[in-house]
Amino acid sequence: MSFDATGTIEADKGDRVLNQKTRYAIRALQHLADRFGAGPVPLGEIADAQAIPRKFLTVILSEMGREGLVSAQRGRDGGYWLARPPASVSYGEIVRLTQGSLALVPCASRLAYEQCRNCVAEDQCRLRAVMLTVRDATAEILDGMSLADPVPLAFAA
Repeated sequence: MSFDATGTIEADKGDRVLNQKTRYAIRALQHLADRFGAGPVPLGEIADAQAIPRKFLTVILSEMGREGLVSAQRGRDGGYWLARPPASVSYGEIVRLTQGSLALVPCASRLAYEQCRNCVAEDQCRLRAVMLTVRDATAEILDGMSLADPVPLAFAA
């Protein structure tokens, strides 16, 4: 984000609601969900298939391992696999683990609440009311979808 000459906020073209780490984590976990029960999946296979830099993928999978979503086996026949059934891993859980919140503004977060800086009093802030509604709808959708749910590519278009 940047400011123009008048002080107006301009969103950079790269600004997105989901950060890159979250997008990589979701794609990696989807890959593991597709191979659930088939044994360890090599890091290189995941990285190549999902276009994720290997070093970044290693960090992400390590974090997911600490959170109990992924297990790993070292060695020549090693790799990664989902530690839980795909149906028990929601997209909401993944976003919260990688971003901390589903909310678009800090004051609308249910689990990582922070008062917004440079804002009016919360009881007078209509933006907060809108963002709480958006957050709740987002949570309902993402918490209601798991890695086991089929997501056809046509749906993504």
